[in-house]
Amino acid sequence: MSDYEQQSIIQQASEKADLLEKIRPDAIVEVIQNKLMGKEFKNGIWVINPVLKKRALTEEGATEIANLMLSVSSQNVSISKLKDDEIKKRTMGIVETAQMMALDNWRVYGIKNGDQLYFINQIVLSNTLITLKQSEGEGIRKLLMGTIAEQNLTQSQSNGGSFLKGLFGGGRKNDN
Repeated sequence: MSDYEQQSIIQQASEKADLLEKIRPDAIVEVIQNKLMGKEFKNGIWVINPVLKKRALTEEGATEIANLMLSVSSQNVSISKLKDDEIKKRTMGIVETAQMMALDNWRVYGIKNGDQLYFINQIVLSNTLITLKQSEGEGIRKLLMGTIAEQNLTQSQSNGGSFLKGLFGGGRKNDN
């Protein structure tokens, strides 16, 4: 294997790692956790919004619900290949667990009325379903592979000619 081929393989691995780093499904969990505590992001910090406070959970409740969602909000899950029935089962399992946690720990979580339970349900359901749907049929994985292939094609073109030229032998030296 030539030095160029080794460099190309190393660069491809690095590009894949960079792309995976940019896919951060867990980033939304921090947002949800703070929103569940009745906070909003202003001027670079999370501050309590008095309007959201009446439905807010305690820090413990918000953290536990957010941690539950981390089980699906990961890079590994995003690049998985899931089928619709797997997505539905996993989503319902997480939603049911969140509801049981909220009911069992209602005092600790700061739950004062039923609409907070619906609020938790909708947040967990929406985030879980959307996150898992990203991996349906290898969606994110195919996006990554397509992006890497496109980068390789662009790199190949910039290193000595067009893709078609390389395919049809236009890049070979003449032995005359």
